[in-house]
Amino acid sequence: MAYINPDLDRPGINVPKLLAMKKAGEKIAMMTAYDYSFGQIMDAAGIDIVLVGDSLGMVVQGHSTTLPVTLSDIAYHTQTVARGVKKALLLADLPLLSYATLERALVASETVLRAGAQMVKLEGAGPMIDVIGGLSARDVSVCAHLGLTPQSLHKLGGFKVQGRDQKARARLLADAKSVQDAGADLLVLECVPSDVAAEITASLSIPTIGIGAGVQCDGQVLVVFDALGIGFGRRPRFVHNFLEDLAGKGGAISVLAGVQNYVKAVKAKTFPGPEHVY
Repeated sequence: MAYINPDLDRPGINVPKLLAMKKAGEKIAMMTAYDYSFGQIMDAAGIDIVLVGDSLGMVVQGHSTTLPVTLSDIAYHTQTVARGVKKALLLADLPLLSYATLERALVASETVLRAGAQMVKLEGAGPMIDVIGGLSARDVSVCAHLGLTPQSLHKLGGFKVQGRDQKARARLLADAKSVQDAGADLLVLECVPSDVAAEITASLSIPTIGIGAGVQCDGQVLVVFDALGIGFGRRPRFVHNFLEDLAGKGGAISVLAGVQNYVKAVKAKTFPGPEHVY
């Protein structure tokens, strides 16, 4: 089924547009997708950035972490999503250790860019600063990812909030400035206290995208299945069911309407609320 929305004649999203949105105070709506049909839905709903995340390892493949996801997995899902996305910026995760060196990062980036991505995402700072710089110098758009970095799950000791004490807070702020200075075009902040995310956002010229990091970030991201209440088990604090919101309101209830509801809440700054942050 084709999804038709008059907003599809809106201009496409690119890096300069994202920078302009931050400057104008317009919130950025980002969501994951893993196939063609959901790619279509994201575009029709007005999502600004579609992420082919290594979260597919958990929500599509059934693993307990993102660690088993391979570069071939990401490339395959990026290809399928790219066929459905026409206006949103398409961002793809680089999976575990595929960017451990600049040489490996170049190969991995070429793979997902040829599959249809327009930007790549990698986790961490420190040794990744040289990788970000090397990619940026070669005109590869990069999204950095700080805070809870799922590929570092075992080193972090689990899915835990990051940046709670003063030392960790200072390091996050320094790392955020470092990835920006290295050439990152975008920064995801995951599971950090909202006041820390607000300070980082105010200190950077590049947009920040929060997940469990508060409404002061320049945008928000959720896994699509979480946002639609698909699946079982314990939900993270930052998750909200935007499809369930539509029940009892008298309008059409559909996946498209649920994603549109998410976009509306992000743009209106009503999501995340206090109950979704740390």
